[in-house]
Amino acid sequence: MTARTRLVLFLVSAAVIAAFFAGACVRLPPFGSALHPYGDRAVAAAIAHHTANVVSSVNFDIRAFDTLGEESILFGTVLGATLLLRRARDERHRRAGGESVMPSTRLFGTLLLPVTLVVGVYIVAHGQLSPGGGFQGGVILATALHLAYVAADYRALKRLRPLAVLDVTDSLAAASFSLVGLAGLVAGGAFLKNVLPLGTFNQITSGGTVPVLNAAVGVEVASGLIALLAHFLDQAVELTDPGQDGDGAHAENTDETDETDKTDKTDKNTDDKGDR
Repeated sequence: MTARTRLVLFLVSAAVIAAFFAGACVRLPPFGSALHPYGDRAVAAAIAHHTANVVSSVNFDIRAFDTLGEESILFGTVLGATLLLRRARDERHRRAGGESVMPSTRLFGTLLLPVTLVVGVYIVAHGQLSPGGGFQGGVILATALHLAYVAADYRALKRLRPLAVLDVTDSLAAASFSLVGLAGLVAGGAFLKNVLPLGTFNQITSGGTVPVLNAAVGVEVASGLIALLAHFLDQAVELTDPGQDGDGAHAENTDETDETDKTDKTDKNTDDKGDR
């Protein structure tokens, strides 16, 4: 496909999208008016499904299919990074050494790590009741684990980070979202339909499938981000190119020096025999 053809296709597509966008904007309510049809419907749906946080009701009930797409994008990102950043044949693995950390930084990270974990779990568990949810709480959980890297060193982070388990957990959490959707299709006749008991309004068990999907996203985001950062940190800390390996270069130089010394000694012995 030539550059001119691509340009023509882009202009035609942009014109079509612009026409539909302009048509949608014409039917929007006036700016600053008290008429909010989508907001009124979202609030009514949240109350009907006993979900106190309207945003979570939109994300995991009214527009749960869109959230499935967003979760799949993150899962695909982690999968792609895992494939691209895997150890190459010409790369060498070196064990990360210990790092010196200021006492104040060590104390700060040690105290803040468990607190951040608790906050992350709280944000995920109460996503249907208060601002937050699986995406926000998952990021907090992933950040909490990496405080071990800040407070100590990379070896401490690796001891707290079971990467193989997190890879499996990421896949299971991403798949569980679709399984809940299929359960709604079987029980309620629509994919991702809210079919679980709604519970008591403003209680942690309320919301039907909303807290279940919220928890699945929280686990997937947390484990996915930890796995993603793990591959980048491995590249930066433990993998090295043979040409840049200081130990290897030192070993090669040592071998060359030994060979030179042997050659010099042989030449010297030959000269001595010739003089005799």
